[in-house]
Amino acid sequence: MSDDAARRLERAALIEQARLLNVSLGDSEAQRLALLLDELERWGAAYNLTSIRGRQAMITHHLLDSLSLHEHLHGSRIADVGTGAGFPGLPLAVANPDRQFTLIDSAGKKVRFVAHAARALGLGNVEAVHSRTEDLNPRESFDTVTARAFASLPDLLESVRTISGAGTRVLAMKGRYPSTELSAVRPPWRVLETRPVEVPGLGEARHVIIVESGSRES
Repeated sequence: MSDDAARRLERAALIEQARLLNVSLGDSEAQRLALLLDELERWGAAYNLTSIRGRQAMITHHLLDSLSLHEHLHGSRIADVGTGAGFPGLPLAVANPDRQFTLIDSAGKKVRFVAHAARALGLGNVEAVHSRTEDLNPRESFDTVTARAFASLPDLLESVRTISGAGTRVLAMKGRYPSTELSAVRPPWRVLETRPVEVPGLGEARHVIIVESGSRES
């Protein structure tokens, strides 16, 4: 099979797997996501951006895992904290061109990759920010904050306090059901929903924890 044919099959499979997550991708979006993996493979060898090796594993653990948050996004201003190499922020930005994404990480090399990838993919709706989340104090709070493998839920909520306001929703990606973390959530935060997620091909437990802020703290 030629490389072109293999890539077409890869994109077709990605479109179908995304559909199972209620994400509608066209071929242009699938091409952008494939290009993201190309850049991740190229940069990853030099900068050790991810521990996931192998293209199919990257599709399931990075692309599809990230897209599992798509249907839970709220509002137009999205922050992805501890974004690392851009996950879940970059795949979500590809699938949601009308939303604005701010991808935040304290590791300079990872933020440089995110900025490069956003340019390579032509994503005008992505801003890469090199900072600790708790050091930020934007004029306007974010509508949704996403986080994958960032911290325990109480620590995450404390970290995002200054970028959140009344009605901000935090989408925390977890593996197994985090009962101890959930019991430690305190006002002004409240848990709206805890939903198990089936990521196609992943074969691992996944849960999305949806938490909402009742008011902005000073």
